[in-house]
Amino acid sequence: MSTILFSSLSIREVTFKNRLVMSPMCQYAAEDGFASDWHLVHYGSRAVGGAGLILQEATAISPEGRISPDDMGLWKDEQIAPLQRITAFIAAQGAVPGIQLAHAGRKASTSSEWKGGGSVVSPDAGGWQTVAPSSVPFRDSDPYPEALTIEGIHNVIDHFVQAARRALIAGYKVVEIHAAHGYLLHQFLSPLSNLRTDGYGGIFEHRVRLLLEVVEAVRAVWPAEYPLFVRISATDWADKGWNGDDAVKLAALLKERGVDLMDVSSGGLVATAKIPVAFGYQVGFASRIKHQTGIATGAVGMLVHPIQMETLLVNGDADLIVVGREWLRNPYFALDASSTLHSDVAWPVQYQRAKR
Repeated sequence: MSTILFSSLSIREVTFKNRLVMSPMCQYAAEDGFASDWHLVHYGSRAVGGAGLILQEATAISPEGRISPDDMGLWKDEQIAPLQRITAFIAAQGAVPGIQLAHAGRKASTSSEWKGGGSVVSPDAGGWQTVAPSSVPFRDSDPYPEALTIEGIHNVIDHFVQAARRALIAGYKVVEIHAAHGYLLHQFLSPLSNLRTDGYGGIFEHRVRLLLEVVEAVRAVWPAEYPLFVRISATDWADKGWNGDDAVKLAALLKERGVDLMDVSSGGLVATAKIPVAFGYQVGFASRIKHQTGIATGAVGMLVHPIQMETLLVNGDADLIVVGREWLRNPYFALDASSTLHSDVAWPVQYQRAKR
């Protein structure tokens, strides 16, 4: 049976064999930013399992941009070689290797989930001084971040560019810039975390400036034939914060600057936000951005069943389905989904004896 979920999609000169994307999900399994065998098996098994695009977890553009000391990184050339092994294997299975480049800002220097669940790591325990648009902590109990100087802002832009250059050498075909979930670029977007009074704060046009400059700089070095994505939080779920209207305006500006797809999530900026989590609760944001700006979108958030995913594609709410937890539960989610939807999908020859 023909389905949209298992139809191909071409963006620029890259073709995804289906619409199922593995969402970036931190593994906290790196040492000094270096990928390990865990990452090879983790990402490789999802490629074997039928993913169309694999977006590697938030990969720090600088040491201080890591969420935790265990994060992946791409701030030095030596980190490239282990990634080449991963991208080569992903591509050999017919999936597209992608990478999310990120800076955690004030949410950096925290412990991995199983080493303290996000508690702040002090400098004497391997942590570091965090930075942000303004000296406003994520939680009242957190240390105050340092407000970035103009020179510091320019360094952030350069770090994104250099990480993108390394990503190309490492074999990635898609770069996604992380501007969601309360990390540094999102911190600049939201008036709740950005209290600056210079050209990078205040009115909407100033608060989006850093992200636009990052996009322009990365697009200039990222090959024209390869897609550039941006992940945003469409709302802070907080009064007087970033909201859906802002997200639509931003998406239009990003489209003009060569962004090909908006990966639309929400939240993460405010620790006390009340988020109405439910199946597909963020799809409406992706749909609105797609229809009001014409840019392609990826839908994310409690998308768990193939019929649910196919339905939102049929309805035109998004172009890609960005799946998180289901890939953690089942590395072969795409193969199982193809059986559920009775789609004729090629399984790895080693597994065909098990195809239903």
